Amino acid sequence: MYKFIKRSIDILVSIIAIFCLLPLFIPIILLLRITGEKEMFYFQKRIGFKNVPFAIYKFATMLKDSAQMGNGTITVVNDYRVTKVGRFLRVSKVNELPQLFNILKGDMSFVGLRPLPLSDFKDYPVHIQDSIYNIVPGLTGIGSLVFRDEERYFIQSNLSPKEINRQMIAPYKGALELWYYHHQSFPVDLKILILTAWSILFKNTDMVYKSFPDLPIKPDTLTVEGIKKLHL
Repeated sequence: MYKFIKRSIDILVSIIAIFCLLPLFIPIILLLRITGEKEMFYFQKRIGFKNVPFAIYKFATMLKDSAQMGNGTITVVNDYRVTKVGRFLRVSKVNELPQLFNILKGDMSFVGLRPLPLSDFKDYPVHIQDSIYNIVPGLTGIGSLVFRDEERYFIQSNLSPKEINRQMIAPYKGALELWYYHHQSFPVDLKILILTAWSILFKNTDMVYKSFPDLPIKPDTLTVEGIKKLHL
């Protein structure tokens, strides 16, 4: 019943949201068309339900073929691949809005496990890879909330961003996603949606842990200070 009602809500709300946001979509599309590399949308293969890949939709915020440049699928602070318009879209999270069409199609839900590119998905421990995408991935989720500004972890260490992600971020993010897998419910989903809106308005808060006190404990090493000490 939970899955049926959740899917029904996803369809209804995504249709309403798309209709209401069209006046916002149109100027963004026009702005992207006349700036940067004139790319309006970005389609990237992500791992979805039952580990089946799908194309996620976003407004274009980076240079063409950015996944083959620099740090690949990992974006760092002041990443040279992000365009000027794209920087604003990413900070405001407006670049994620085309995923409403993914939700309408059934590729995603409003709340779930954040779908990852294959290269990042493989950084998860095997037992997490085998479990978490037995539910539909989401536009937002507990892992997305905790690591909303994960770029800041990449500027304080001699380790490469890919190594920091593999060694430090992926195991804990996977544990958070696994927590959601076992605790999914309407009250949890509603809290995550409220916290997502809160995080856009107020950065660097610990509201996630206050709202979900039984979340896996964040490792001491997974702090800016802890990462800075690595391999210095």
